[in-house]
Amino acid sequence: MESIFVTYFNLSNMDAPAASEVQFDFNHHRSEAIREYQQKRQLYKRYAEQIKAILRESLNRARIRIASVEERAKTVDSFADKASEPSSTNPNLPKYPIPIKDITDLAGVRIITFFPRAVDEVDGIIESEFEVIEKSDKSDILREEERFGYQSVHYLVKLKANRIALPEYCQFDGLIAEIQVRTILQHAWAEIEHDIQYKSVEIIPTEIHRRFIALAGLIEIADREFQAIQDADNELTQKARESVEEGRLEEIEITPDALKAYLDKKLGSDGRVSAWSYEWEARILRKMGFTNFSQIDECISGFDDDQISRIVWGNRQGQLNRFDGILLAGMGENYIKLHTWADQDWFVEGRTQRIAELRKLGIEIGNYKPTVT
Repeated sequence: MESIFVTYFNLSNMDAPAASEVQFDFNHHRSEAIREYQQKRQLYKRYAEQIKAILRESLNRARIRIASVEERAKTVDSFADKASEPSSTNPNLPKYPIPIKDITDLAGVRIITFFPRAVDEVDGIIESEFEVIEKSDKSDILREEERFGYQSVHYLVKLKANRIALPEYCQFDGLIAEIQVRTILQHAWAEIEHDIQYKSVEIIPTEIHRRFIALAGLIEIADREFQAIQDADNELTQKARESVEEGRLEEIEITPDALKAYLDKKLGSDGRVSAWSYEWEARILRKMGFTNFSQIDECISGFDDDQISRIVWGNRQGQLNRFDGILLAGMGENYIKLHTWADQDWFVEGRTQRIAELRKLGIEIGNYKPTVT
């Protein structure tokens, strides 16, 4: 690629025209760039896949929840278009004299987060796992240039020396990758940006400018509010767990996480129970009229979950089945009447039979019905 440049700009011959009159052959520059990139594109594709794998493993290990991690090697057409761009300072020269070296986003990875704070958490992962050559916040650049566009943080990275020393990574020595990090709302803007015709406030009509400003503000507000909602939810979850431990059950609203904390303490933990199962059970309890765990505790007080499980199922069941058994014993017929499936004959017949079995073996069935507090 260096030879292309020398061919057009080595003016050692006295009869050669002045440098300002030399016309750079952009078509030749483009075709040579394509030829060289086609030979190396699969390497960059593997490189992007490795960067993605490292990031996924690191994010999972750090328990950082993200929406997606995507990788790509730049397409040949996209690379060719970029290689053909003229310099902004001298349109007769290419912006990228040696495209395969000068274009730094041949391997790219995009991380999309749910919340703004996760962008900062991902930043820590990138800093620890890679050698960061450059970091730029596109929102700052857009403000400086008075342009519209998506906000995101971009990194240019290399693999660290200790990784390059390993056989499976040595092929990527010296290669640069671009990592983009943005929220899912920022990504939504980016996906439709190609349909936005106006990039600068200098040419945009006043009415359209006003609407752009309003929309950008709404997206920023939505990002902040989603983050605030997550923070509030985490705080309530932590308070609920603390209240369970301290026995302040009347303060705890029935949520899946709070139900798990309560049952783990009351009946012993059970790692086999899925988050969906706690969500379903919490929904049933709310449908029955329970509003806090003090009511639930009062309803099932005095019942032996192991004993009732063995009567109903013939053995010791998992946590939620045992809870369901003592809830049935504590509520009796009210359990059937207030249940989501009260209109299903199979459910009514089955639960009625269980109540009869419990009574037959000496279990005193209750008639608890939660009252609105």
